[in-house]
Amino acid sequence: MELNNEDDDRATPRSVLGRRLRRLREAADLSQRALADKVGYPHTYLSRVERGEQLPSEALAEHLDTHFATDGLLVELLAMAQDASIPDYGRAVVDSERKAARIQVFGSSLIPGLLQTEDYAHALFRESLPGESEERRIGRVATRMRRKRVFEKEQAPYYWAIMDEAALKRPIGPISTMRTQLRYVLKAVESPRVSVQVLPFAQGAHPMLGGSLSLHTLRNGSTLAYVESFASGLPVESPERILELTQRFDVARSKALPERETLDLIRGYLREYEDDDDS
Repeated sequence: MELNNEDDDRATPRSVLGRRLRRLREAADLSQRALADKVGYPHTYLSRVERGEQLPSEALAEHLDTHFATDGLLVELLAMAQDASIPDYGRAVVDSERKAARIQVFGSSLIPGLLQTEDYAHALFRESLPGESEERRIGRVATRMRRKRVFEKEQAPYYWAIMDEAALKRPIGPISTMRTQLRYVLKAVESPRVSVQVLPFAQGAHPMLGGSLSLHTLRNGSTLAYVESFASGLPVESPERILELTQRFDVARSKALPERETLDLIRGYLREYEDDDDS
């Protein structure tokens, strides 16, 4: 069977989304300008999306699905395209995160990903990946925010985060971002399925210095570990290695403050950021 030029191009979630949008628009006998007027976005933006040069925002994808009555198709294609941008080493953790009954994480210097606000994530990626395009950074942030939907599931996982005190002390972005971020953490722990502990500076050295660890326990009882350091990560499936990493996590947890003292410490840092007005 002979393929036309359109189908001969390498199919990616991004290009498929763009093509599907163009077909929907043409089937509705709309120009790009006419569609732009109906959904309230610039026609140049829609043009870039159709050509596969830019991903739509989630808000735009939702508007388009509503306009064309496509039952969430474009939102699903957007999610696939964003997932495709995740480095290979990160896809295992994202997949298991969705299936996990319990998620345990340790962050050595940052607020753990599933507890990050959008502004904090933007500031983090802006500083840690300075050469990256704004569009790619926006995609990374959108993917991180979408991962938080695991908390909205009917059987949401139990989530236990331990973070080094450095995550509270070191400001990421403007002071206003840190204020909002710490308030978000304090709100998150109101859920009975979310626990947070801080490992204070006073404890000195600990076995998790310099890295981050995620332990995902699936509903069948198996565990996947994920170790991340600067710009790289590694999923771990070896039972011996998982046992070793679990022991490291347990030692870090034993050194961390109890939750009540943790929340008092977070509130203390929040007061400092509130006193340091950067407006």
